[in-house]
Amino acid sequence: MRRMSRAERLAVHATLIVACVIAVFPVLWIVSTSFKPYEDVFDTEIQLIPETVTWENYEHVLTKKDGMFLRWMANSAWVALLTTLVGLFLSTTAAYALSRYKFYGRNVAFYALLVTQMFPGTLLLIPLYRLMNQLGLLDNHLGLVLAYATVAVPFCVMMLKGYFDTIPYELEEAAFVDGLGPIGSFWRIVLPLSLPGLAVTGFFTFITAWNEFLIALTFLSAEEKYTLPIGLQQFVNQYVSDYHYMAAGAVIVTLPALVVFFLAQKWLVSGLTVGGVKG
Repeated sequence: MRRMSRAERLAVHATLIVACVIAVFPVLWIVSTSFKPYEDVFDTEIQLIPETVTWENYEHVLTKKDGMFLRWMANSAWVALLTTLVGLFLSTTAAYALSRYKFYGRNVAFYALLVTQMFPGTLLLIPLYRLMNQLGLLDNHLGLVLAYATVAVPFCVMMLKGYFDTIPYELEEAAFVDGLGPIGSFWRIVLPLSLPGLAVTGFFTFITAWNEFLIALTFLSAEEKYTLPIGLQQFVNQYVSDYHYMAAGAVIVTLPALVVFFLAQKWLVSGLTVGGVKG
């Protein structure tokens, strides 16, 4: 394999640095704006470090509107956690069946799941809305969870099937010899070995449900049932937008996602790499 020249290495590193700056700058700008008073938000001069630092934006977001922001955060946490549990529960069994058992229509089922990922989520919006309306689940967090799970399960199945394929079947055969049945080997052998894959799949499912906006905007109408993405929209008015409050809210919204990331960090790298390789 040919080694890169010094000029090529410099070009690669320069490109990566520019890409990192482009990716990180909006985040730094939001954090900076969250500490600025209103009169400094529309300043044309770029200042990542505010001249005047204020915590009033965070205080306003957390306390105004009868503390509704905390209610929205609790709603988002409940919906995201329940979506993650439902998605993992349904997808682990389906992925295990697709990975281990040969049955008529297995390939058709797998490719059908793959095809569903090709369509944008907006295409499912009207069918899901009509279905939830007939079930009486509009303006209900359970309906939101079912809609999110509908979108998440195909992705989870594909992720976990790739990971289950890397676990040697001989381990399960040894478990069968020791007296375990299919359910016992799945529960005691496969799932413990699949923790990295489960962590990655659960993390992406949680983040998707935590950040989702369009379905929640369509399904929810009562303010006390809003999730955080819908709640942040309340800072955008018809004639003026409270960008300093919105920035503070956006920073608060990212904190639970960061906590989940750091808790699952040790599993994420191995789950992303091993799950994508068969053999």
